[in-house]
Formats: sequence, C-alpha cells, structure tokens
Amino acid sequence: MDDFALGIDVGGTFTDIVLLNLSTGHCRLLKTRSTPDDPSRGFVSGVSSLLEEEGVTCSQVQRIYHGTTIATNAILEEKGTDVGVLVSEGFKYVLEIGRHNMARMANPHVWVKPERPVPPEGVLEIPERTAYDGTVVGALDEEAVIGAAAHFRKEGIESIAVALTHSYANPEHEQRVRELVSEAFPGAHLSLSSEVLPVFREYERTITTVLNAYVMPRVSYYIENLDRELREMGIDAPLLIMKSNGGVIGTDTAARQPVHTALSGPAAGVMAAIDVAGKTGVPDCISFDMGGTSTDVSLVSGRTPTTTLNAQLGAWPVQLPMLDIATIGAGGGRVAWLTAAGNLSVGPRSAGAAPGPVCYGTGGTEPTVTDANLALGRIDKKIAGGTLTLDSEAARESIRNRIAAPLGLDVNLAAQGILQIVNNNMVGAIRNVSVERGYDPRDFALVAFGGAGPMHAVAVARLLGMTTVIAPPNPGVASAYGLLVSDFKNDYARTSVQKPPDYDIGGMQGVYRDLEAEATRWLDSEAVPTDRQELTRSADLRYAHQGFEVTVELAGSRMDEDSLDATIQRFHQEHHRLFGFSLDQPVELVTLRVTARGHLESAGRAAYSPDLTGYPDALRGERQVFFDDAGGFEACNIYLRDLLAPGSAIEGPAILENSDSTVVIEPGWAARIDEFGNCIMRPV
Repeated sequence: MDDFALGIDVGGTFTDIVLLNLSTGHCRLLKTRSTPDDPSRGFVSGVSSLLEEEGVTCSQVQRIYHGTTIATNAILEEKGTDVGVLVSEGFKYVLEIGRHNMARMANPHVWVKPERPVPPEGVLEIPERTAYDGTVVGALDEEAVIGAAAHFRKEGIESIAVALTHSYANPEHEQRVRELVSEAFPGAHLSLSSEVLPVFREYERTITTVLNAYVMPRVSYYIENLDRELREMGIDAPLLIMKSNGGVIGTDTAARQPVHTALSGPAAGVMAAIDVAGKTGVPDCISFDMGGTSTDVSLVSGRTPTTTLNAQLGAWPVQLPMLDIATIGAGGGRVAWLTAAGNLSVGPRSAGAAPGPVCYGTGGTEPTVTDANLALGRIDKKIAGGTLTLDSEAARESIRNRIAAPLGLDVNLAAQGILQIVNNNMVGAIRNVSVERGYDPRDFALVAFGGAGPMHAVAVARLLGMTTVIAPPNPGVASAYGLLVSDFKNDYARTSVQKPPDYDIGGMQGVYRDLEAEATRWLDSEAVPTDRQELTRSADLRYAHQGFEVTVELAGSRMDEDSLDATIQRFHQEHHRLFGFSLDQPVELVTLRVTARGHLESAGRAAYSPDLTGYPDALRGERQVFFDDAGGFEACNIYLRDLLAPGSAIEGPAILENSDSTVVIEPGWAARIDEFGNCIMRPV
C-alpha cells in the first residue's frame, strides 16, 4: 500500500487539506468550512472526509503537517488568557515603559499608547540579580517566589511569564523559579524568557515571553485535543506544526513555545513559493499571496527565504526569527469608498465573510475588489466549482451608485480605478520586502497564489517591471501544499557581547557548542536521523555605538580568528547592501545563533498526467473582459485550467479558471504550462 502525508491549513473561513501520495507525488484536495468555535472539528471532519473519499486508510498516513492561526488570532483579537509576570526587583514597569517610539501616523498628536497585555498589578517583583556576564550578584529570594505563586493561584491566574534580568547569560534563577512555582502551584503554565528568547533587551524579551504565556493554555489545549482526536480516528502519524521561521516542530515544542507559530499560515505559503520556484528553475522569487482580506508578500533569494528579528504581532515587537513577510489589507473583500474630500480609497475595511461582497448576495451593499473584478469580466459568474453564483448586475449597480456617479465616471472606469488602487497598494508591500531591503524586484519572479493572487499578479508585476509571473496548479490551497514541503527547523540563540580588540574567541566557540548540543538534543527528540540533521551558525553584528544589529551567517564551521575576520567582512558587505554604505569602525558581535534543520524525505508534487491532449480541449469559450491596454472590453478566451496539458502555450488576453482560483493573462503577455502544471507568464 502507498503511504500518504496530509497538509492542513486552517483559516478563518475555510480549512484547506492536501493529501499527498508519497510514492507517486499525486495530490488530492479538499476545501471545507472552518469551525471557529473549535478549529479541531473542521480539521478532523475534513481529514476524515478526504481519506474516505480517496479510499485511504488511517494507517497509510505517515505524517500530518498543520498550519494554524490559533496563536495569531488570540493575540490580534486579545482573546488569550490572563497572565501573571515575575520580574527582577526594580523592573515592575518594564512593559509600561516599553520603547519611546510609536507607529508612523499622519498626526502623531492623536497617538494613544496600546494597552499592555498585563497591567502593572499583574507584574510582581522578585529580589534577585544576575549581571550581564552571568555572574550572580544577588541571591534569589525563594520565599518571594513562593508567595508570588500563591498570589497568582488565589487570583486564578494559571499562566505565568518569568523574565529575570540577564537570564539569557545565566538561566539558573529562572530555572529555580520554575521548580518553586511548580511545587507551590501545580498545573500552572510557565514561560521562561531564557527558553523563549534568551537574548538581551529587557522589553523585547519580556513582551515576547508574556505573549507566549498569553497564548500557551489555548494553544496547548488545542494541540492536545487535536492529537487525541487523531489517535481516536486511528491515525498514529506524528503531527507537525508550522513555525513562523518556515520550518515545522513537534507538538511538545509547539505547546511549550506557541508564540513561535504566530505566522504559521503565511510561512507555509512562502515554502510553497520556494518549491514552485525550484521546480520552474527560478532561483529568486517574491511570494504573492492574495486572499479575501489580506495580501502577504515575502522575498526569497537563492531559494532561501529572508528572515527578520524585528517582526510585530499587533502592537507588540517579537524578536524571534520569523520569515520576513509583509502583510497589508488588500484582499478581494476590501471595501471601496470615497473619502470626505471625494477621493477613491480601497480598504482598510473589509466586507469579510459576512456580509461579504455585494455580488455574493448575502447582504453586502458596499463595493469591494471582488465586485470590481466581476464587473470587468475578470471573474466568471459561477465560482468555487460552480457552487456559488455571483450577481454581476448587483456589483455594477453598487459601484455605479457609491463610486462612479459621485465621481462623474463611467462604471467600468470606476471599477478599474478600484483595481488600480489595490494593485498599487500591493506594489508598495513588495517594495517593502525588496527595494527597502536592498533588492531590485526586477531580478525576481513573482509567484502568485491565494484565491485572488493570480488574478492581479500580471498587473502588479508590470508596475514593478518584473518579467516573470508563476501561478502554481492550485493557487487557492498553496499554503496547505507548502506545509508538505517543509523540514524540521528550530532556532537557538544567546547574547554574548564581544567588543574589539579583545574578542573572546574561545568563549564564543563554547557558546556555539552549547547551542549546538541543545539543537542536537531537539532533533534527536523529534527522531530525525543523524544523516538528516544540519546545524548552521550565524551571529548578530553591529558597528560600535549602533542600536541595531545585522545577522550574517558564520564563515567556516568553527569560530577561530580566520572565521571571525571573514564573518566581519560579510557584515560590512551586508550592511552596505542594506543601507548603501559601510564604515571603517570597530565591529561588535552581540548575539550568537544556531539554526537546526531536520530534512524530511522528499514529498514533492508529481509531474502532470501525460494523457492530457492539449489546450484546445480546455477552451470553454470567450468572454468580454475590460483591460487597460485595450481601452475597454475585449474578447478573451476562457480555459479550464485543469485540462491544460504540459507544454500548452496561451497568448493573452486569456483567463484560466479552476475551482479554487482564476489566472488573468493580460494583453501583451503569454503563458506556458510546465510539466508540473505551473502557469509561467512572461511579456511577449
């Protein structure tokens, strides 16, 4: 019997499931309604339905990959648990003080400091002190710890964050706090900063640990419940959770460090883009994931995703290694409206799933991006495999009454204006991850997915001067597929400030050995064979007196004088690429890092079936579609994408339709279907 793997991406509206045959590489797909009250129900029922439909037994499932928004939604919607915080004496207001900066706003005088996830009364001080070099200069007051645990227990606070001063240099006191609290308050959830984020900068380390504690009970309950239900189904395959860094971890690690899963879904999309780029021979790409409410973009150089240590979750900084993903409110459900000055704007408000776009006929009255696409003929009147019929006249009427008439425009030009605005908004997001990071987007291919991505991709690429656009075979479920091509990955770090000329090379080598030992223990605990384990060293460097660092990979396999010199040269080069200059100044090493990877057996998609005979069989007719270049409506061939054989060549204007997405090939562009079913579009 063949073996299978499952990729399940749970979103707010739909749960996407991909069943991959590990022997043949063939995929089967299912899109089912999510169950927000208990996401595990939609997960389990969808898996059960797909396995039954395909005649696959539970014992044939070897691995399950899962992308989840549980942690993200809990933070963004402020639906986590009450948290108690233990800090060193004198640091009670570390969360309140935060950083003396604020969001970019047109009028900074109206800025209001975000409410902290834990008020000052929820933060208790513990007498103790550890110096920056790890030296204990003040003993831990164990009675104070026991008293704090009793206080939290009395208040019904079951999740506790521990962030003691300089614990990254010496975790001894935090580890002892865990022992004492566990004895005084059995069953309490504990998050230690020395485990969640063992690096310097008290505020960032504390807020990240607090957010971990904030979502820990909810995420751990969900994972335990899901694991149990899968076992009851008869599935004994390991459940792997996608992290924000583009790798997967086991359920034990995910339950202890749930904040690491905050960008789980978008990260899976980036991994799908990397797989698509690899199959099409493209080394550098930008992933472009446009859905109903938002668009996620990320840059991939040399088939390696870019990462950041300066991510934000809502209003909070999270200095964990995450894929560098820019998210903007540009999706199919974003509402078009007129400002008080009479200017056309799109978003940030969204029609959401209820009432939805006007064309859905579910009560929506405000025109959206989806309504504009339908009004211009870019979407068929029947979508989702023919299960949903759209009302184009209602869409046009809404655009006419709310946008076109007040502006004195033709309804088609008003609809086109909506699309131009949202396209330019997405161009800004792509510039954010490319130009602002020192990259030229014209050197990259645009990999477009999500329900709406391939519909807007060519227009966006043209605005950026990009000449290659790729739409994978099933763009609407690409993130679920991306889970299946991911490896185990975890990051380990420790701050160890080194200033010239007295670099402690031996000390740094010792830190790297400790980090690698910890990483190897984790890989072993996940049952990764030794020959599939990979450890990579990197470091955060800065010029003296700088307040930020740049991460570069360590040159060489060990830390010695030659490796240090080469790493410093890499820092100069990277600093110049990012900021346009480098300095003849002393360089400091701040934080040492190790990335652990466990390479899973290849689970890639197979080539398309060779018995398809070519694109004439896929031609279903034509439709009048509005294009800028044509200056109006133009006859456009419509193809059923699932019937396009490898090698099919199609000249624009043309539209490819399947059950989960629509690809728009604009005039002046042509497309080719490759052996894996990818649609590769380039200017003629």
